[in-house]
Amino acid sequence: MTVRVRSLLFVLLLPMLAPVAEVSAQRRGRGNIQAMLGDPNEFYTPPEFRGNAKYDGRFTFARIKYRGFMCFQREGPGWSHDYPRAESHFMRIMRAVTAMRPFVEHDGIEGGNIIALDDPNLFKYPVAYLSEPGGWRPTGAEAAALGKYLAKGGFLIVDDFEENCSGDGDMANFAAVMGQVLPKGKIMEVPASHPIFDSFYKIDLGLLGGGRRSQATWLGVFQDNDPKKRLMVIANYMNDIGEAWQWSDQGFNIAPTNEAYKLGVNYIIYALTH
Repeated sequence: MTVRVRSLLFVLLLPMLAPVAEVSAQRRGRGNIQAMLGDPNEFYTPPEFRGNAKYDGRFTFARIKYRGFMCFQREGPGWSHDYPRAESHFMRIMRAVTAMRPFVEHDGIEGGNIIALDDPNLFKYPVAYLSEPGGWRPTGAEAAALGKYLAKGGFLIVDDFEENCSGDGDMANFAAVMGQVLPKGKIMEVPASHPIFDSFYKIDLGLLGGGRRSQATWLGVFQDNDPKKRLMVIANYMNDIGEAWQWSDQGFNIAPTNEAYKLGVNYIIYALTH
């Protein structure tokens, strides 16, 4: 893929972000944050969901949904947090700074699509995004499908991974799930020198820390457990770039928000070129 690199400052791009549909009254009225575990056989439907866009060959942001309601908060279970503003804003950035023309919006659908891991259409999306893995409890079929997706060249971004839903069990759960998905895979720390952090923009990872995220770490799973081979999974441990994307037009700190966008762009470019 040919990418046209532009020397643009994200601080200038943020005001260009088109408004996303207002959050529904249903979401605003949910009240205080609560923790609950719902039927593990059910999928939550965000009130803003207007269906998936028909696949037309364009790059489309794919958000992974998982069953159950572990970590249910005002934005629903963990997988739906920041939807759809995060991907809507991010895809506008991708359209502005690269030669790509990703899906942004059509007929009320904002940002991208929501897809289950055992949906055969997953293989149409080269990059998939999963939020809050602490509540992720895939079925055997879902784990197997994700393993095949990664082996065939798919790339998974795991985000909003801060031990803030099910406590110390979040990392243990993520490790257990990845053991199902890639039984021989090993979770390793991705060093700051890895090409993914320099595939389009140079990233200042230090700017992505701060407060409870001061010890942000990037974890990954490499093909054949070889750090010199393709990175198949990247996990933003103790970090949440989706939240920065979501609130970037509402006065979020500019410096870390810029880096969060740059990091997202780098993820996409790396995934499409490796």
